[in-house]
Amino acid sequence: MPNTTSTVYALCEEVVQSGKGVSRADAETLINLPESATLDLLAGAQRIRSSLTASPSFTCGIVNAKSGKCSENCSFCAQSKYHDTGAPIYPLLDPETLLTRAKELEAGGANRFGIVTSGMALSDNELDTICEAALAITTHTSIKVCGSLGQLSPDMATRLREAGFSSYHHNLETARSHFSAICNTHEYDEDIASVQNALKAGFRVCSGGILGLGENRNQRVELACTLRDLNVPSIPLNFLTPVKGTRLENQPLLAASEALRAIAVFRFILPTQDILIAGGRENTLRDLQALIPMAGANGLMIGNYLTTSGRSMHDDINMLINLGVL
Repeated sequence: MPNTTSTVYALCEEVVQSGKGVSRADAETLINLPESATLDLLAGAQRIRSSLTASPSFTCGIVNAKSGKCSENCSFCAQSKYHDTGAPIYPLLDPETLLTRAKELEAGGANRFGIVTSGMALSDNELDTICEAALAITTHTSIKVCGSLGQLSPDMATRLREAGFSSYHHNLETARSHFSAICNTHEYDEDIASVQNALKAGFRVCSGGILGLGENRNQRVELACTLRDLNVPSIPLNFLTPVKGTRLENQPLLAASEALRAIAVFRFILPTQDILIAGGRENTLRDLQALIPMAGANGLMIGNYLTTSGRSMHDDINMLINLGVL
């Protein structure tokens, strides 16, 4: 086997000089290097991040604007109607409540505010409410508004753009080759279509997935390459938090080194895109969260998640400041 340090260094310099990500074959080589190569991978990803990402580190927060009773059977989801998890169930929040939450996150240091709803898609009345909320938020705050509202049609995309949404989020969740093991109530191509509709509408599109769903290392590369092929500009990476009552309740957490090497290889594949680390980082990375920027990520979700609590926003902001990346 060639020296792993020289392999990582050569591919890193190739990316930095060309501005283009490594091939799928080279990415599979990187992600399958021995454990001893993890720090080399992080060093290479950090060099790529600092050399090629256009934006400084950014932060975003979300609100669970409509919870529970989702029609889809995603094996990880606490809000699926197929799972008995005790997760909260409530209808869409009103515009005033969403505005209040946006102000709270802005005060806590978030640059972006994601409105997230459970379910396959919004009803017409729900879309009206969401648009009213976005208009209020863009009028009374400077925070940027993102929607994570299920499947996106071209007409819905137009309405959201007119209301002030600047970004749309729609995860692919995992690689196509692993998707049927995670969800079989809709097709992978439906998620691809929503991402494409968002891109065509001019949104800053945010699409990624959850790592640790039982996929193998090469399937993590597969997901990253799919996102690159779609030309998605922002990639959120979550790590599974197993929830009692879901089909993945007994799935082991990823080892911290596995999570960090995955972030790093995503950066080798996607050298200029935003890579945001989101849900599950607290349990998976624990006291290694300060290595997130060193692994190549340039974004962090702060505050609470959909059905789980996050770390103190104050602690996260201080961490980024102390690292010199915010």
